[in-house]
Amino acid sequence: MEQEKEYLDNETTPAPAEQDSPQCSCRKKERSDKEYKNLQNRLSRIEGQVRGVKKMLENDAYCPDILIQVSAINAALNSFNRLLLANHIRTCVADDIRDGKPDTIDEFVTMLQKLMR
Repeated sequence: MEQEKEYLDNETTPAPAEQDSPQCSCRKKERSDKEYKNLQNRLSRIEGQVRGVKKMLENDAYCPDILIQVSAINAALNSFNRLLLANHIRTCVADDIRDGKPDTIDEFVTMLQKLMR
């Protein structure tokens, strides 16, 4: 319980990636061509959906029709996040744990807290 309180108290402190740390500013993830193309395709579809909603608004579409499309965009973004998160856990997090990096779990918990807001 005390550990949970500590994580909740840390919600207002910047995550490691937000701090002014030289190690964080250069963190990158090399993705396979397959992963990169999959993520890019998903984002392109989402981008098209957003353009479609903008066009609906310009054409004075009925509010519920727009809301349904926005809901579809949210679902697509959630799907993108799930895929990216799964890839992150399988690669970056697993590698950092194997390498014995001590801040890995705290960084991961902080990221999950931000995703669940």
